[in-house]
Amino acid sequence: MYYEHKKHDGSLPLVGVNTFLPEDGHGEVGEIELMRSSEDEKIQQVANVEAFRDLHAEESAPLLKQLQQVARERKNTFEALVEAAKVCSLGSMSHALYDVGGEYRRNM
Repeated sequence: MYYEHKKHDGSLPLVGVNTFLPEDGHGEVGEIELMRSSEDEKIQQVANVEAFRDLHAEESAPLLKQLQQVARERKNTFEALVEAAKVCSLGSMSHALYDVGGEYRRNM
């Protein structure tokens, strides 16, 4: 409630919500059409990722282990992530890191 009040009265500036609004002063900019993938595009993308994983299966395992080791040692993971990204999918890297540190769950 506190956050919503500050947003409404402008004491918490949020770009496009209560600042930099259209000249008529209304917060409505208009309806934005979202781009959606077709079912065929979704299926093709899943197939692309599976083909990428199959192509790099042998190369990815050692890099994922290296990424996990760097994370366990609490070192900078950026370099290990960049190297792993050359042959690993985002999902593979994420799951490797979840195995080390767990998955974030927001408390309600």
